[in-house]
Amino acid sequence: MTRTIPRSALILGIAGILPFIWGAFTTLAPDWADWGTRTLGPRFVGPYVQLYYGAIILSFMSGVLWGFATKTTGQLAAICYALSVLPALWAFFTTGGGPVAAGQSLIAGFIAILGLDWFFWVKKLAPPWWMKLRIGITVVVTACLTAGVFL
Repeated sequence: MTRTIPRSALILGIAGILPFIWGAFTTLAPDWADWGTRTLGPRFVGPYVQLYYGAIILSFMSGVLWGFATKTTGQLAAICYALSVLPALWAFFTTGGGPVAAGQSLIAGFIAILGLDWFFWVKKLAPPWWMKLRIGITVVVTACLTAGVFL
């Protein structure tokens, strides 16, 4: 088994973090935020794009974990299915309390997903390279959310 991240997974993983990077960048660069607001609309700059997209990605990650859960049976399957819905429920119930609270909840959610990723990886339900990909993505996403929410 290889621990090398497949090229397509790496490219798509990097593409998936671009909205977080763009949100942090437009938070730190007001001229770009003005351009983005005029060109793309206010929802697509600064912390706004990060919060909206972050909730979507937490839900997406629930689907990924659900897919991993299909590889098992019995009591472990029940546990895995239950764990897999937590990120989507977390996003749904915790991101409506204003931008700072929502951002903090997303940061906590992405860090918590890393724990779920590890659980599925240890159970050999995720690919061998999974944690290598997820740790890097989580570091970038949480750093970007931190910039978007707290700066």
